[in-house]
Amino acid sequence: MKRLRYGTPEFEREAKKLYNRPAYPPEAEKAAAEIIEAVRKDGDKAIVRYAEKFDGVKLAPADFRVTEAEIDAAAKQLAPADKRAIRQALKQVAAFARMTRPYSWHKCVRKGVTVGEKFTPLDRVGVYIPGGSAPLVSTVIHTAGIAYAAGVRSIAAATPAKALHPATLFAMREAGVTEIYRLGGVYGVAALALGTKTIRKVDKIVGPGNAYVTAAKKLLYGEVGIDLVAGPSEILVLADESADPELIAADLLSQAEHGSGLEQSVLVSTSGELIDRVAAEFDRQKRTLPKLAAIEKVEKNGLFLIEAPNLAVAEEIAGSYAPEHLELHVADPEDSARRIRAAGAIFLGPWTPESAGDFCAGPSHVLPTAGSALRFNGIETATFLRRTSLVKYSYEAIYRESEIIERFGNMESLAAHARAGTVRRGKSKN
Repeated sequence: MKRLRYGTPEFEREAKKLYNRPAYPPEAEKAAAEIIEAVRKDGDKAIVRYAEKFDGVKLAPADFRVTEAEIDAAAKQLAPADKRAIRQALKQVAAFARMTRPYSWHKCVRKGVTVGEKFTPLDRVGVYIPGGSAPLVSTVIHTAGIAYAAGVRSIAAATPAKALHPATLFAMREAGVTEIYRLGGVYGVAALALGTKTIRKVDKIVGPGNAYVTAAKKLLYGEVGIDLVAGPSEILVLADESADPELIAADLLSQAEHGSGLEQSVLVSTSGELIDRVAAEFDRQKRTLPKLAAIEKVEKNGLFLIEAPNLAVAEEIAGSYAPEHLELHVADPEDSARRIRAAGAIFLGPWTPESAGDFCAGPSHVLPTAGSALRFNGIETATFLRRTSLVKYSYEAIYRESEIIERFGNMESLAAHARAGTVRRGKSKN
């Protein structure tokens, strides 16, 4: 735990670590590159090797895909209340996805000139569902569920063999996943991105993962589309003296329990007294949780309690940090939200825990981390759509604007471009 006061030399030193946190360590990229090249070269044979090496399972290519019988059996194991929770969360996330879907349009913007956009679903999407420390059932909903709501009808999911929890399989079926592969980590992502004899290549890969999966997605970008390069989970809580320390401590702990030890939980407050009370609550509550060892790893290196002189400075710290998750425990959260430079998602007020966003609120929980919210968005409906511009000119319009085309063609030494505009002036309208 690091207790810091804005403006001190110690804060300036630690701020560099806060603002310049990497999505993954350099060694992850080297390891990922070796696995990707092996999958590219050896296809299914490489997948078989890595499944045994990393996940301890002996698979033949025919075993990669989870069968319908396995999914049926999993559904029977799941408690009815869990099924209802999955279906309700999926309904709410899909509803938000449909509300935010961009729609095709066209409009006459000048006499004789019509422009617009066309949006069409991707043909085939791959979703990666991590499961190293726990089955991330909600990630199925926040990736595949949104892809299906966007109109994608071929959705392949990859997840480690040890992560095939009944709830995960049930959620995949409910969310519209058409193929499930028991393949994890870099080799699972590479299989989807590159394709093998057994697995058909996808157009785009989405979903979070560990440092190696994140590095693999970055390396595969170009051969396949990706959503974003996302690192360990993080939360920043901005609070004033009116905030409830028990709620804040609970929310800081919600990210610290993820398990890698690289997560960050940050409190920025205008009240030193509140910070003291949150620290005490954090210590009390962590002892009641099952993942104490994981939490204490984060507490040692990734728990920052920062005192700011006023709300404006606190907001500047939050916006510069650009957290994956930002909670506003202040008197007027809407007003503060308007002034925040960047965040993956903002949770307004004391009754809006980040975990509501993780599971059932509506927007996807796959969000930019490591400060990349300054540059990137999280998963949205548009993630799964192709955008195509539409342009139509009438004879009169191209005649009128052909001189502009000619001038630009001449300025850029592109004579054929110029002629493609001027040649139409000599044509009959009919």
